[in-house]
Amino acid sequence: MIEQPPITIDRVAGDAYSSSQAAERALNGAILRAEIGRSYEEFLEIFEKFYADDIEVSTAESRATIRGKERVLSFLANFLTPLHVMVEVAGLSVSVQHTVVPRDTADETHSAWRLDVVGLRGKRCTLKWYAVRRWKGARVVHEHHYDHQQIGGPLKLEDLHSDLHRFSGVRLPS
Repeated sequence: MIEQPPITIDRVAGDAYSSSQAAERALNGAILRAEIGRSYEEFLEIFEKFYADDIEVSTAESRATIRGKERVLSFLANFLTPLHVMVEVAGLSVSVQHTVVPRDTADETHSAWRLDVVGLRGKRCTLKWYAVRRWKGARVVHEHHYDHQQIGGPLKLEDLHSDLHRFSGVRLPS
């Protein structure tokens, strides 16, 4: 009988660390490659692939936690659908950037995010936040956002495609 070396906590943690790192890189890469102007459904497919059925999403700005894939998916669609329409119809430009933030735990990843929305005349609204993801295998089981910042005011009608000016009574969400 061949003796196997004992599995130590360090070895298991190293494997979990590598696993969460690889999954985090794959998820973030998919988010960065997706284009909101092409389709918001692409982002929903990414969510379906990488997030657990019992996902919990929270934010520092709210005491409420959204639980369950269907509820989070609905929340995500309510954010992405108008953004997609504004890019496709109103001519907004949207870009997303991400930076890895080092951490010490095996099943948790940290990152900084930046979303830039630019109108036709160059007016910019930038959103920044940090995200902490807890992983179980290759699926996110908890995601928490904090330190939200908005740089620049909301875009106005004059920042959108000129054909939209005929809808002068329409108020844009801020």
